[in-house]
Amino acid sequence: MGPKATCLGPFFSLFMSSSPTTIPSSLSLEGRAKGAPYLSIVIPVFNEQENLATLHQQLTEVLTGLGQPYEIILVDDGSVDRSLEILKGLQAHDPHVTVVEFNRNYGQHAAVFAGFDLARGQIIVTLDADLQNPPEAIPTLVHKIEEGFDVVGGWRENRQDPIYRRAASYIINRLTSWSTGVRLRDYGCMLRAYRREIVQQVTKCAEISSFIPALANTFARSIAEIEVPHRDRAQGRSKYSFVRLIRLNFDLLTGFSLLPIQAISAFGLLLAVVGVAFSIFLFVRRLIIGPEAEGLFTLFAILFAFIGIQILALGIIGEYVGRIYNEVRKRPRFVVKEVYKAHHTSSSPLVGEDRGGGLASNASHPPSLPSPTRGEGIS
Repeated sequence: MGPKATCLGPFFSLFMSSSPTTIPSSLSLEGRAKGAPYLSIVIPVFNEQENLATLHQQLTEVLTGLGQPYEIILVDDGSVDRSLEILKGLQAHDPHVTVVEFNRNYGQHAAVFAGFDLARGQIIVTLDADLQNPPEAIPTLVHKIEEGFDVVGGWRENRQDPIYRRAASYIINRLTSWSTGVRLRDYGCMLRAYRREIVQQVTKCAEISSFIPALANTFARSIAEIEVPHRDRAQGRSKYSFVRLIRLNFDLLTGFSLLPIQAISAFGLLLAVVGVAFSIFLFVRRLIIGPEAEGLFTLFAILFAFIGIQILALGIIGEYVGRIYNEVRKRPRFVVKEVYKAHHTSSSPLVGEDRGGGLASNASHPPSLPSPTRGEGIS
């Protein structure tokens, strides 16, 4: 793999203003590097061909209304429908759009990491491509960041999801708050805004499996959460099944805390004490009453309960061992096939992510594309 390409802009020092209405110097126009946008929108895309044209139109209207330079980074996470074709069309007609193509599906959070590597804005906003969280809420998050917060999360009011999704999300949110020590109502909402300094710290983390909202909160000094609208999914279907939510739950528990294995250890100690006490009770009872056969099935039930707890403990230990195994292999978090930008396309047989978090290319750029025309859409 060739030399590492630096995709992130310079590190901006953060000077917090005492007035909540004053934009910190790191977010001012004067503090921005020449040519860098003020706002970066990072959107993972997986089989969302029905929503992409509408998403781009709504994003363009909202971001133009903010009156600040912006960029839109769309990461195709191995889509098997026409999503990539549509994304290329959007990029060819809008100089603000950058498209990242993965060689296969790596998951939502890997796609966000790839977008973070390329983001140049002082404020980075993540958004789903399904339009359930409308782009109209982006200015509210941006204004909250400008007040001095490091991370601003969206809290989906009146969620339009099936009851099993809401129940699973409730459990995950409680467990995540418990594991990270940062109490938020909705860790699962992708509509979130981050100060650039936080994103730079996140991209330095090299672990394979990670939950970005929780990871970002570990670096943030001030965190806010605001209500954002939530719509019914107009087109397509959710990519998060119940099984994937369960897997995410295990990933959260084992990735951000030792509490699960500590809790099992404490519970095992308690059971050992209870078991010894019960053995003493049975021994004394045998001395007083004599041999009994009626309690045989009770003993079997207790034995099966202990075996079940032991298997659960082994499963939790296995989760931690599995995470260690994934890390020591040092495989890349994702592999980028191509990156399409406004004035050129980086086209390489294989563009990957090294353990430092940046995108690396092993091929030179092909000839420049014709200059795109701003404001045009795809037919």
